[in-house]
Amino acid sequence: MLEITRLSTTQPDFWENLDRLTSDDTEGDAAVEQAVTEILGAVRREGDAAVLRYTQKFDRLQADRVADLQIPPERLRSAFEGLDAEQRQALEHSAKRIRAYAERQRMDSWEYTEDDGTVLGQKVTPLDRVGLYVPGGRAAYPSSVLMNAVPASVAGVSDIVMVVPAPDGEVADLVLAAAHLAGVTRVYTIGGAQAVAALAYGTGTIQAVDKIVGPGNAYVAAAKRRVFGRVGIDMVAGPSEILVICDGQTDPEWIAMDLFSQAEHDEVARAMLVCPDAMYLDQVQQAMERLLPGMERSEIIRAALANRGALICVRDLVEAEEVTNFIAPEHLELSVAQPRKMAERIRHAGAIFLGRHTPEVLGDYCAGPNHVLPTSRTARFASPLGVYDFQKRSSLIHATPEGAARHGRVAAAMAHAEGLTAHAESASYRIRDHDQDG
Repeated sequence: MLEITRLSTTQPDFWENLDRLTSDDTEGDAAVEQAVTEILGAVRREGDAAVLRYTQKFDRLQADRVADLQIPPERLRSAFEGLDAEQRQALEHSAKRIRAYAERQRMDSWEYTEDDGTVLGQKVTPLDRVGLYVPGGRAAYPSSVLMNAVPASVAGVSDIVMVVPAPDGEVADLVLAAAHLAGVTRVYTIGGAQAVAALAYGTGTIQAVDKIVGPGNAYVAAAKRRVFGRVGIDMVAGPSEILVICDGQTDPEWIAMDLFSQAEHDEVARAMLVCPDAMYLDQVQQAMERLLPGMERSEIIRAALANRGALICVRDLVEAEEVTNFIAPEHLELSVAQPRKMAERIRHAGAIFLGRHTPEVLGDYCAGPNHVLPTSRTARFASPLGVYDFQKRSSLIHATPEGAARHGRVAAAMAHAEGLTAHAESASYRIRDHDQDG
């Protein structure tokens, strides 16, 4: 029997139960935090030597120099050229769609001139150097490489440095091929908190970056959290999430498999279905029980559904929207008759998949929008990774003598009110100069 939480909005304690089910412990594991603190400190003090030591300790990879841990560009190219036709076409198709979507996100500089000649504007520039962390070893996540590196490339980042752990020297060709296709500048076989530290602080070989992006384990997440401020980070992502709103008219097996698609990531992934039809919820649960034995990661799926899964019965689809906005899911499927109308009322979600024929898995690989999304209810205030994460804005202000006098009087009055005399005088010098010339 498949174990999964059943909730109903008719229950008097529904919202309390939902809050408990969707709340994440934001305090890191003490042992992880202590280990990460030690690693960050060692890399900051010792540079290359610490990176080499931790790489040998954790990945069993021996090297005399950090430079020896860099994968040459020819190796990336040969990995790409060595792919079979189907894999190569899939990678190129995905990269093309991700790039096309990213091109539309790029911000541009602008300015305008006021009546007194004052020019105001915004200058947009790319980051100089970005670090991309990619899970490695036998795990092959070329999609993560594309989703992180392509927007950086579109933004105009000139130096994209990728780090990927290579336990016992093993790294997947698909990952290297994706790095070649996405325009990654350099790749180092370094992983864990030591890789984050190297990117954040720099070593004798690796230059410090401006921002670190990409997913990782608990040690990587803790390290990114600790170095934020010295460098930018994309986000500290939690376990994968999916929430499906269904009106009860979609094939139950489709919905069951959509829930599985996220539950198979790990045992703390969150998979939820919201529907106003209790009998349909029963049908989906029955479909999951039928289909689960055929899944390679069935035990992980089973554990995830038991730990954090839920089948939620609501009074109507309007209430389903209210529940969704409370949960603020990473992935939201609207498997209903009028998904676009419903989407207008959804305020909090990382990515919204419209209609019965738009499974979340399309977003994971090749739809075009980024699959790096806010989790753990952070979609209330955060957005998907995009080109804008690799660009920064500078304000432009150019005052004429007339503008300096006009606005300076306001600035001086406000400065005096705040007790900041030098501020006021700085503005007043320009006012007096203008009045004398006038």
